[in-house]
Amino acid sequence: MSTREPLAFTLKRSGARWALGLAIVLALAGHALSRYDIRFIDSLDAMIYDAKVRLFMPRTTDTRIVILDIDEKSLAELGRWPWDRARMAALVDTLFSRERIAVLGFDMVFAQADASSGLPVLDELARGALADDAAYRQALDRLAPRLDYDQRFADALAGHPVVLGFYFSNRDASSGAIPAPLMSASAFGAHPLTLFDWTSYGGNLPVLQQAAKRAGYFNPVIDFDGSVRRVPLVTAFRDGVYGALSLEVIRALFGDASVTPVFDDAADPSAPLAALALTTPRGTRTIAVDANGAALVPYRGATGSFPYYSIADVLAQRIPANALTGKIALIGTTAPGLMDQRTTPVGEVYPGVEVNATLIGGMLDGTIRFRPPFAPALQASLLALAGLAMIFLWPWRFPARATMLSAALFAIVVAADLLAFARLGWSIPTASLLLAVLALYVLNMSYGYFVEARAKRHFATLFGQYVPPELVEEMSRHPEDYSMAGRRAELTVLFCDVLGFTAIAETLEPEALARLMNEYLGTMTEVIRAHRGTLDKYIGDAIMGFWGAPVDDPEHARNAVAAALGMRAALVELNRTLMARGWPTLWIGIGINTGPMTVGDMGSHVRKAYTVMGDAVNVAARLEGLTRLFDIDIIVGEATREQVKDIVFREIDRVRVKGRVAPIAVFEPQPTHEHGDALARWHAALAHYRAREWDEAQTLLATLAAQYPERQVYAMYRKRIDALRGVALPADWDCVSEFDAK
Repeated sequence: MSTREPLAFTLKRSGARWALGLAIVLALAGHALSRYDIRFIDSLDAMIYDAKVRLFMPRTTDTRIVILDIDEKSLAELGRWPWDRARMAALVDTLFSRERIAVLGFDMVFAQADASSGLPVLDELARGALADDAAYRQALDRLAPRLDYDQRFADALAGHPVVLGFYFSNRDASSGAIPAPLMSASAFGAHPLTLFDWTSYGGNLPVLQQAAKRAGYFNPVIDFDGSVRRVPLVTAFRDGVYGALSLEVIRALFGDASVTPVFDDAADPSAPLAALALTTPRGTRTIAVDANGAALVPYRGATGSFPYYSIADVLAQRIPANALTGKIALIGTTAPGLMDQRTTPVGEVYPGVEVNATLIGGMLDGTIRFRPPFAPALQASLLALAGLAMIFLWPWRFPARATMLSAALFAIVVAADLLAFARLGWSIPTASLLLAVLALYVLNMSYGYFVEARAKRHFATLFGQYVPPELVEEMSRHPEDYSMAGRRAELTVLFCDVLGFTAIAETLEPEALARLMNEYLGTMTEVIRAHRGTLDKYIGDAIMGFWGAPVDDPEHARNAVAAALGMRAALVELNRTLMARGWPTLWIGIGINTGPMTVGDMGSHVRKAYTVMGDAVNVAARLEGLTRLFDIDIIVGEATREQVKDIVFREIDRVRVKGRVAPIAVFEPQPTHEHGDALARWHAALAHYRAREWDEAQTLLATLAAQYPERQVYAMYRKRIDALRGVALPADWDCVSEFDAK
């Protein structure tokens, strides 16, 4: 094992990956803190926000607010727009006197005087050709009040809770009249004014504005993609602050309630605008807004979330009785030719008047969601935490585990975002955080595949022909721990040989023999690799493998024995295949031993091999040779037996093999075809044998031989006893069998 240099090696292996990951996190954090703008992330945030709106919108109808629609039916029955102000006056009178509505809002501007009655022409005649006609002037004076449609409309507006509409602009000169400001800009004190600011307006005729007194602008915020997601409830113009149409309707509903700004931190002069406090006779309502004074539109559903009534039906009394009683009524248009359609998260064609109705409903219910002032800092903090965790703590060397953790983190972010949106009303952009999770996942997985795969290929080159792929994978995670240099270690080694191979080879053609051996060696090798074994070499028909290197394996002895049992089972299946082909069946002998040995890359400059050497290796080879003498397919050394506690063994003998002075006990894994009582009889027979109690041993061995005649070991011991009966054994007889064969 090589000397570890953790920091230097880790920096060499992962430094570039860390640097790229940190660059991604810093870039996304800069966007989250508004240091610069990345349009793709803005687009993704908008898509996520729209999806959340659609997911959580109630899809119910709000009957407190009705929309009086200038629709195609109204245009067909009442004529093209604009209608004369006398008809508008009649509409207002009908709504308040007959239908008894609570508040009326106009989502439109009355900017031009109404000349449809002909009064301007009559006035011009009175000043010109008919100036001297007293009768004409008297008649005109009587008719003028009836023909002054603007004044008639103004008279209808006066004294009722009516809110006119107007708009702000940065292009044209101002026209018409607008109401007094909602509040002075000084109401913001030392706080910076971050409201939208304008240079001009388009208002109503002064006579109408003076009569109605109230008015609200209907400018939405058109986002970069053309969608309306928020509307500024307050906006700045010159030295005043004005209210939106929806806010002014709410104020009118509550008797011209006062509005004051609420800041995120009143003690901090730089704190952004956080809410508007609406003081009503029923208490104070807080309406969440962002730093621009804008509120997110709480869409209820697709078009039609409020009752619509055609104005033609209202004037013709074709609507249900009391349908408008006590309701907030907004006059607007859905007729395509009048161009009051918006793109929104819930529909590409959405009436502008319904946007205002939605805001009014949200203010009444307190369901307007908002983006908390701390959202940018929260985004940056979460980016830092998640990014650093994924860069430095994620188990990227375990792709499945890293994938599960990344997916879990992604799901947690999504779930937390949905929960905050649904329960707290927070709209927090999460695209940066989600992109960070995805980008870091892709980066690290790609880096591991394209860069760190080189280390795996290197290890595969060195160890792949010996070690199972899963061990190569394990080694490549910490390559600094492994080398092919020779070292001393306690390992377990296995030798497997085909019994009677020479006779088999003589019965087959060379091509058939090659196919048979390839199939046999392939089958046995797969079993060894499946039990974490390292293939050492093939020696003709023999196989040599070992456990515990190059990857440390505390269970090396057990895995070797399990592999031998697996080879025994695999041979049964293989022999069925061989018999079906008419080929001879195979029988194998396996010897296993555990002990200290040298392992490493050994050989010359011409050829090297990763192998094991030592006395324990030689003993394993001798044990494999004993399988022929005992007619037992697996023989395990004493050191191996001591380390394997969960497999039943029977002791076969105590032997002294060639090349060793010290005797060792040898064992056989319990044969699956023998009953449990056979093991007890055998151990009892072995005890009698070592105690020189020949008769008792013979009796038990005879029973076992009759029960299992194919087991030659019983017959071998019976012959030994017959040979020993007439021999004067020394007092220190150790019952050890001598074997000189290799």
